Parts: sequence; C-alpha cells; structure tokens
Amino acid sequence: MLFDFGLVPVRWIWVALTILLTIIEAFTLGLTTIWFAIAALVMVFLSFLPIQLVFQIMIFLAISAVLLIFTRPVAIKKLKIGRVKTNVDNLIGKHALVIRQISEFEKGEVKLNGQLWSARSENDAVIAEGTKCEVVRIEGVQAVVRIVNEQ
Repeated sequence: MLFDFGLVPVRWIWVALTILLTIIEAFTLGLTTIWFAIAALVMVFLSFLPIQLVFQIMIFLAISAVLLIFTRPVAIKKLKIGRVKTNVDNLIGKHALVIRQISEFEKGEVKLNGQLWSARSENDAVIAEGTKCEVVRIEGVQAVVRIVNEQ
C-alpha cells in the first residue's frame, strides 16, 4: 500500500474527512465543500471494497468534480444563494399609472405602489398621462416602463 496509516483503517479517514468538510460547509455556506463531503461519504462505503488508496483518492476527486460542476449551479439557482432580493426588485413587473406624460426627451412620472416615481419609457416611446404601464427595471431612482398591452 502506498500510504500506511498503521492501525487506522482508511474508512475512518474518509469518515473524518466527511465530518470536517461538512463542518467547513456549515460555517461558510458557499455550497462548495459540501460536494467534497458527499464524495467522502461515498468513499466511506467504497473503502470496504478492496480498492487501493490511490484509486480511492482518484475516485473521490472524480465524484467531487462531477458533483461540483453539475449539481452546484442547480443548487445555487434553487436555493438562490448570494442573491438578496431588495424592495426595489419587487417592483419589477408591477403595473403603474402614468401621472405625467413620458416622452423621448422628457421624463415623466408614474404612480407605483402609492408612490410617485420619475420614469422614462423603455424604447423612448411617448406614453400619455393616464396610461397603464409595467415596470421593466429600476435605474437608480427612475423607473423604466413600457405600455401594458391588455387584450
């Protein structure tokens, strides 16, 4: 055997690695070391098979890489890690009422959630007063809107 751990079976090293990597993930919450912890847990069970340690390490690295590359992006998207939605983000897609006409060269105003916002149109179109529109995005303190096509 390439490495000699004396009286400690290799499976206990995989168990210790699983616990250590899980603790690291619990403190960082970066969804990185958890995949290595899962791979180490798989290796605990594979260590009961007569596989040399060098091949166990290679299998561990392969499982870790596959999990990291293919499942981390899905997990981040589902858990929305790193993306804090602010109150302004909640306004996107809401309907607003034009209070002061919006034109290509002049900002207008819209009433959105009971508040007045300075606004401009998404494609520099003229939007008349009293028109219902939808918020496309917020740029600073200005709402970018488009006319709602109700059918």
